[in-house]
Amino acid sequence: MSLDSEVMQTIAQNWVIWFVTIVLVVAAVIDGKQLRVPNWLTYPMVISGWIYGVAFSPYAGWEGLGYSLVGTIVGLAVLLPAYAIGGMGAGDVKLMAGVGAWLAAFGAWQGVGDTFFAFCVSAVVGGVIAVGMVLWTKTWSKHFGQFFSIWQEIISIRNPETLATIAAERKSTMFLLPYGIPMAIGTIAYFAWMGMLL
Repeated sequence: MSLDSEVMQTIAQNWVIWFVTIVLVVAAVIDGKQLRVPNWLTYPMVISGWIYGVAFSPYAGWEGLGYSLVGTIVGLAVLLPAYAIGGMGAGDVKLMAGVGAWLAAFGAWQGVGDTFFAFCVSAVVGGVIAVGMVLWTKTWSKHFGQFFSIWQEIISIRNPETLATIAAERKSTMFLLPYGIPMAIGTIAYFAWMGMLL
């Protein structure tokens, strides 16, 4: 078997990973342009992940749906705290839920773990990009002060609804990071590191 045919066979076996990769790239491009990840992309991704889990995954049936739902919950859970206090858009949260729905339906508990670790890598990438953006715009002192202000609010207020309102008021004064971009970079980097793409 030639190297080309081996690569094609691996891609065919891992088509779910490639599908998730393509959706993440599309989401990153849209988020970069519009500062939002649209529902027409996120909802179908989540729902199709459930359908794949029930009908077509290696664990097809209730087991596949169960894994997909657990992956969805993990995808939601890792970003929901940031969303609850206004630090992230709902589209980003739903996108990560879609990633979890597909990865868990495809890989069972390994897929659930992959969802969590993809989030971890994405968070690191997001942090690096955020620091880079602050350095590039030379607004270090402004954002450093806002970071400590936000941290103090989280500790002292502890009410997600109030924190979200404060964050919404502050949003117009901040240089926003379209989180779909670090999510795509981090998740795809994780896929590549783990050998899931080829």
